[in-house]
Amino acid sequence: MQAIDLNADMGEYADKAQQEVEAALMPLVTSCSIACGGHAGTAETMRLTARLAKTHNVKTGAHPSYPDREGFGRRALSTSLEELRLSLSLQVEALKGVLATENMTLSHVKPHGALYNEAAKNIDLARIVASVSTDAVLVGPAGSALESAASETGLRFSPEGFVDRLYLASGALTPRSEPGAIIADIEARAAQALAIAKGEKIKASDGALVVRADTLCIHSDSPGAVDTAKAVRKTLEHAGVAIRPFA
Repeated sequence: MQAIDLNADMGEYADKAQQEVEAALMPLVTSCSIACGGHAGTAETMRLTARLAKTHNVKTGAHPSYPDREGFGRRALSTSLEELRLSLSLQVEALKGVLATENMTLSHVKPHGALYNEAAKNIDLARIVASVSTDAVLVGPAGSALESAASETGLRFSPEGFVDRLYLASGALTPRSEPGAIIADIEARAAQALAIAKGEKIKASDGALVVRADTLCIHSDSPGAVDTAKAVRKTLEHAGVAIRPFA
C-alpha cells in the first residue's frame, strides 16, 4: 500500500484564533514542525505545541529559520555561515530542551521560509542546516542541496511536497509575490496532494512536473488549513493511500 506523511508547521501563532486553528489541525496530521524562536515561537508556545502533538501521537520536529522575527523568516539575511550555524543550533537545542521536559524526542528538522528556499539551492547553507540536524531526519525538496547535504553527512532525508502552493516546472515554488502562488481552492489542494502521493504530474505555473515526496505540507497559516487537511485525508484514504509518519 502506498503511504505518505502529512505535516504542518506549528507554533507560529500570535493570536488566539491561530492557536485554535493549530489545535484543530494537529489531530489531522502525522508530523509537525515547531517554530523555535527564529521567525516565531517562544518557550511557552513550543511547550504548548509539543504537548498537543504528544496528545495526538504526532511526530515532532524543529522548524528553525533565519533569525528574522520582524520578517517572519521570509527574508534571506546576509549573515555569516558561522553566525547562522550558531543561531540555528540555539533554536534546535531550545526545542530539544522543551521536548526533553515532556519526555519527547526530536524526529526531524525542516528549515523555514527563506532559509528553506535558499538552502535548497546553496550547498554551503544546506550543510549548515544539516550540521544542526544531528540524528534527526532532514526535510526539504527532492533533488535539492539539502538532500545532497544529508547524503554527505549520513542523515536520513525526507523529500517534501506542498499541497497549497503552486510550483514552477523547475521544482521550485512559485514566489508568494506572484498571483496564484497560494492555491486557494480546497479541492484543488486535495487533488494536488493525491497526484504528488501517487507520483503523477501536477500543473505548474509554467508547465508540469512530478514532485517526489514522502511527506506533504499543509501550512497552518493558509486560509482553510483545517478544511484542507480534512479534504486531503479523505481524498488520499479514498484512493487507498495510507497516512502515517515518515519518521
